[in-house]
Amino acid sequence: MMINYNHTVFVFLLLSLGIFKLGSCSNNMTVKCIKSEREALVRFKEGVIPAGKLSSWLGEDCCHWKGVECDNESGHVTKLNLSNPAGRHRHFDYYESNERYQPLPASREFCASPCSTSLHPWERNYRSSRTLLGDVNSSFSGDDNASLSGEITPYLGNLSRLTHLDLEGNYNLSTQNLDCVSSLSSLQKLYMGGVKINHTEADWLHAINMLPSLLELSLFSCELKHLPSSLTFLNLTSLRVLDLSYNPFNTSIDLSYNPFNTSIPQWLFNLTSLTKNSWEGVITEARLMNLTRLEEFVLTTNNKSQPLVFNVKDDWRPPFKLKILHLESCLIGPKFPKWLQVQSELTYVILNSVQIKGTIPEEWLSMISSNLTHLDLSNNQIKGNLPHQLVFPNVTKLFLQRNLFSGPIPSNISVLMPSLQYLDLSENLLHGKIPLSISKIKHLNILVLRRNNLSGELPDHWNKSQMDLRVVDISYNNICGKIPSSMGFLGNLSILVLSNNNLSGEIPSSLQSHSIVSMDFGGNRLSGNLPSWIESDIFMLRLRSNLFNGTIPKRWCNLHKLQILDLAQNNLSGSIPDCFNNFIAMVDSNTLESKSIENYTEEAYIMTKGSYYKYDRTLQLVTCIDLSGNSLTGGIPIQITSLTRLGTLNFSMNHLNGSIPKNIGNMRWLETLDLSNNRLSGPIPGSLSSLNFLVHLNLSFNNLTGRIPSGSQLQTLIDATIYKGNPSLCGSPLPTKCPGDEASNGPSITDVDDKQGGDHYERIWFYASIGLGFVVGFWSVCGTLLLKKSWRHCYFRFCDEIKDRIALLIALRVVHLKRKFGLEKN
Repeated sequence: MMINYNHTVFVFLLLSLGIFKLGSCSNNMTVKCIKSEREALVRFKEGVIPAGKLSSWLGEDCCHWKGVECDNESGHVTKLNLSNPAGRHRHFDYYESNERYQPLPASREFCASPCSTSLHPWERNYRSSRTLLGDVNSSFSGDDNASLSGEITPYLGNLSRLTHLDLEGNYNLSTQNLDCVSSLSSLQKLYMGGVKINHTEADWLHAINMLPSLLELSLFSCELKHLPSSLTFLNLTSLRVLDLSYNPFNTSIDLSYNPFNTSIPQWLFNLTSLTKNSWEGVITEARLMNLTRLEEFVLTTNNKSQPLVFNVKDDWRPPFKLKILHLESCLIGPKFPKWLQVQSELTYVILNSVQIKGTIPEEWLSMISSNLTHLDLSNNQIKGNLPHQLVFPNVTKLFLQRNLFSGPIPSNISVLMPSLQYLDLSENLLHGKIPLSISKIKHLNILVLRRNNLSGELPDHWNKSQMDLRVVDISYNNICGKIPSSMGFLGNLSILVLSNNNLSGEIPSSLQSHSIVSMDFGGNRLSGNLPSWIESDIFMLRLRSNLFNGTIPKRWCNLHKLQILDLAQNNLSGSIPDCFNNFIAMVDSNTLESKSIENYTEEAYIMTKGSYYKYDRTLQLVTCIDLSGNSLTGGIPIQITSLTRLGTLNFSMNHLNGSIPKNIGNMRWLETLDLSNNRLSGPIPGSLSSLNFLVHLNLSFNNLTGRIPSGSQLQTLIDATIYKGNPSLCGSPLPTKCPGDEASNGPSITDVDDKQGGDHYERIWFYASIGLGFVVGFWSVCGTLLLKKSWRHCYFRFCDEIKDRIALLIALRVVHLKRKFGLEKN
């Protein structure tokens, strides 16, 4: 047998360094788990479901069970990882270096493709010492990723040497309190985010206080409601990571009484408010003086009426040096605070909706520019030009939307910010051209410039190196010219929004791509035929208010994921394809997919319920077909009535003929139906009355005939203009009576006899009830007085007293008037 010399030397070196140890391989060296700890794990398994996630928990040696790790020498269970990766939505990556924690770039396996290497720490995973708990995805795979549910048994407390416990992301898992972990004196890292903790008062903190070795604690979204006002002794002197975010605490924040302030050498303080509680009150410098080692500060609230106020003196200098600052919906304005201007080590800054007005000090930006990776100043009233000289070499995310920034976008933005991945400058006052250098930012992922005053043409130098670009939104500007064919090189482009500009020409066929899910070119001057090459992944196709002509391509019948088709106000002709029933997403709600992209919310105006409505966060739930304002001919395909999840159907202002499909009532989720201004004939189907969600109906100006159907929902639509312009329609709410209804204007002889007979019996019962009531009332009073002598005497005595009082009042009044008239005469 040949032995590689290099391998032999390598093994020899490892042996000499003591990295490998050779010795006896006897069974005495095999380490097995402790029996009592195996039994504790079995008891835990019995209390939770699904059991399939823990299907490997069989046999005597629990050290080989998935998610379980034991000490190699003692056999004690030291780490238990039963987290649900799908539920870990707000997390961190840390590793230990020089006795402190630092953020790590996120592991690519948790990123959406293409990955970002600079995620917000709250978007990462708690995995310390370079996945000390092991690879989360490798611990459980396939169906094993299902969330655990059930009750956590107290037997976990028997794992006396446990140092790491991760149950995060199991939102159906609960525990009566945290007593199950209070005895784990060796526990260093506890992740229970998402687990429901049924606690009373602040007993959860008393249990945590029994863990002297605890370094990291994550209890986000645990339904914690109580924070203690005091704690006699705090044992958490080693705690470095604290996440209590997204809990409905029923108290206003008070940092001066917060039990963690005085003793934690903390670098993270995360108290993000839960869509249920709102931090309120005033924060002064006195409440922050004890946070001397604070490096990360996160504080958000959803209290818009009384936001949390930072009230500190102008000359105050904080005792801490922040690296990460996240303040949202707090009040720190109107001026840019001076205490922030001395924070020179910031790498991550979010000042969202903090009511800052005026300009941002350029000296502060210059001071932090070299280290800054994330800057979010959105939803304020910041004005001034964008910096044209400062270089931000490491900035990956820049969010300045909804402010008052003016001037042009820096022409050399690719040089100033070469690492940009997310750029959102929407809803400002920017003007000028879109710089060509934007197409040179290689790792750009999202570009949002909507609602500015930008002009000129789109950059025409997009290239294949920008494979990360997924979103381009330049809507509501003054962009002219053609859509560059070079945009077809953006192979991962998912959302392209160029609506409400002055674009002209045809849609370039180079945009043909399997990845585009939303294409919004509405409100331009685009022309030519509709693009037949649109692929099946598209979710929204909005081309309204352009100059397109020709017919609707039959190939579009393969767009199974299409939810919004808006071709209104063009010059389209021909018939409506009879295969729209292939739009599966408008039939089965189970096919609706989430199209959300991190840090971007698409918005669109949809004509529904008779008006334009803006949809953004709920856009994914909209289903709509709008073909109005064209020159379409032929009938309404009966197949379209199978779109049972369709919410808006608008075929108005065309040249459609034939009848309304009889089974239109099958479209049970229909809210808007507009078939006005066509040439439709025949009766209105009776099934229309079964559309229980219908709130807007317009059938005016057609040739419809017959009686208007009635129904519970149609009776609420009493506007006669709904049916205007159909001279052969009759019935409510129109004033025209249908044949056979004329007799209702005057009663017939039979009706009169019936009515008179009915009135006769009603009068008899009326008089009988009056007589009976008189008899009962009379004898209830008078009969009692006749039979009860003492009551009779009291009654007449009462009457005499009333008579005397009335006589006295009259006499006094007469005397008073006589005196008054006598004085006046004198």
